[in-house]
Amino acid sequence: MICSVRAASSLSVVAAASSKASMAPTPRFSVPLRSSQNPSSRLNSDRPLYLATRHGFGSEKPRRSSSETNAYEADRNPSISLPDQDELSAASQRLKIGVYFATWWALNVVFNIYNKKVLNAFPYPWLTSTLSLAAGSLIMLASWAARVAEPPKTDLDFWKSLAPVALAHTIGHVAATISMSKVAVSFTHIIKSSEPAFSVLVSRFLLGESFPMHVYLSLLPIIGGCALSALTELNFNITGFMGAMISNLAFVFRNIFSKKGMSGKSVSGMNYYACLSLFSLLILTPFAIAVEGPKLWAAGWHKAISQIGPHFVWWVVAQSVFYHLYNQVSYMSLDEISPLTFSIGNTMKRISVIVSSIIIFHTPVQPINALGAAIAILGTFLYSQAKL
Repeated sequence: MICSVRAASSLSVVAAASSKASMAPTPRFSVPLRSSQNPSSRLNSDRPLYLATRHGFGSEKPRRSSSETNAYEADRNPSISLPDQDELSAASQRLKIGVYFATWWALNVVFNIYNKKVLNAFPYPWLTSTLSLAAGSLIMLASWAARVAEPPKTDLDFWKSLAPVALAHTIGHVAATISMSKVAVSFTHIIKSSEPAFSVLVSRFLLGESFPMHVYLSLLPIIGGCALSALTELNFNITGFMGAMISNLAFVFRNIFSKKGMSGKSVSGMNYYACLSLFSLLILTPFAIAVEGPKLWAAGWHKAISQIGPHFVWWVVAQSVFYHLYNQVSYMSLDEISPLTFSIGNTMKRISVIVSSIIIFHTPVQPINALGAAIAILGTFLYSQAKL
């Protein structure tokens, strides 16, 4: 009987020990191993691991009979929200377009100021136009030779398609320069803001294109504003007025020929304008010599130097270089922005040129004349919205 009691006692001691062992907290590990077949595994075996209970130390929650611990990486912190790659790219593109626009407007304003100064002292627009194209051609030839810019890969078909574009560009450039030699810069640009009307009329009657009614209606403020400005211009000149109108028509044909001739061509905007300047220079030079000639140029140059001094040479260089730069930037911007954005930028450019030229040259402006200019520019903006 004593033996049976001892046996029972021993059995109870063993059972109690087993029960305590089963009650002891046994940590269970959840360690996902990195597999070579799964590069996006949550753990990196090169990083140290820490052990943590499911509830932190000092937790007020009651302990469980069996606590669980999880393995986690040392650098696993709450995620920090960073800008998305698309957002950074969009912001960079907006900044780039803003820089293009600011540079384009600034260069255009500077060109118009120096161009008008040169023409006031040296009224020979054919030579002035030739020097502008020559400066741009020399700049790009030097850039290609020094490998600052990559030379374009062209063929005979490219130059054939460029010929009508260069002819229209030459006519438009000379006509605009003649206009500014006769009238105020502001008046020339007010008349040149009517270019959309010429574009629609040429496309409709010569190319057979049709447009929605709201496009035709957007031309009314352009035409009315230009007419009001012309009728109230204090220093109106028929040669200056016709020069601006011919320039509008020529640039419309330039755009049409450019769209047809450049389809399928892979030439950047900068190189395209450089080739256009070279071709236009070859066209313009013989006509400039025939119309004005070296004798008139020599006499006019001597008179300008005697009246202005050495600063006149800087004016000529500045107007020639800035003409090329502002056109080059405008063609480069076409590679980056939509036609609608470009049209809006062109409208704002005219506003900046008109306002700055009035301030710098103290151009007398009547209220009715300013109203006509505002209506014409507003019409240009409405046209760009209706067209695109």
